[in-house]
Amino acid sequence: MRNLPPKLKPGDKIAIAASARKITIDELKPAIAIFERWGLEVVLHPELFAEQNQFAGSDEIRARVLNSYLQNTDIKAVIFARGGYGTVRIIDQLDFSFLDKFPKWLIGYSDITVLHNHVHANTNWCTLHATMPINMQNHNINTQSVAALKSMLMDDTQIHYPIVPHPLNKSGNATAQLVGGNLSVMYSLLGSVSDIDTKNKILFLEDLDEYLYHIDRMMQALKRAGKLEHLAGLIIGGMSDMKDNAIPFGLTAEEIIADTVKDFDYPVLFNFPAGHQDINLPIILGGTIGLKLENNSCQLVYS
Repeated sequence: MRNLPPKLKPGDKIAIAASARKITIDELKPAIAIFERWGLEVVLHPELFAEQNQFAGSDEIRARVLNSYLQNTDIKAVIFARGGYGTVRIIDQLDFSFLDKFPKWLIGYSDITVLHNHVHANTNWCTLHATMPINMQNHNINTQSVAALKSMLMDDTQIHYPIVPHPLNKSGNATAQLVGGNLSVMYSLLGSVSDIDTKNKILFLEDLDEYLYHIDRMMQALKRAGKLEHLAGLIIGGMSDMKDNAIPFGLTAEEIIADTVKDFDYPVLFNFPAGHQDINLPIILGGTIGLKLENNSCQLVYS
């Protein structure tokens, strides 16, 4: 059983980090207002808005900001402002041993998969795959995703996600730890100290803006690396804005994935509402979930 950070309560401090692409205060203002309505105190590091080309400052600055949050006993959660690219450049400079002294939620998705996987591979703490401040601006906010994030962080009610059935689903039941994140990022971590053990776990995958042949390449790589054979279950989130070549690949992203794992005997759930899409519901990576697919119905429940 992995360690779960404590629930947040009004008055707790939540810090905003930028481990990859740069961010501005104007882009954060809507999220800050939301967190303050929840009764949380928002912490912004003086170097949070640094810039170096596309990054939120140099690697040294981004690592220094995040390490300062990890070492701060008063900060109960760190939410990443946005994804993009860059977390992998600083991951080996971060000291996650402070989580044992000062437990806190680490929240984000997309490029933050680097952090999720590294923490899972090297510590005994859970992290939260969820929407981020860049998604909380008025023109693109999904209120369901934000409300679900608040419930996950601050409420004591049991989390239960009923899911719309998908024709490619494979029936079965599993109860196991949930791991994963963005497929492209996980593929890039293979063989590194941030590479996760997926044996007897439920793997979650999502992706954005990839060529279909590359989805196949990455799935074949995971299969050949032994990441798919011994799963307890597989959950596929949004496979959004996929691209194809002039000569079609011939399968959708979901069909590619279904074909890759067709010989394995575990439940497979498609169309889970998380990832680069309007609805991005929070899931606890490292948490134990029950996955049930039977009689053309499916659900995911945190045990």
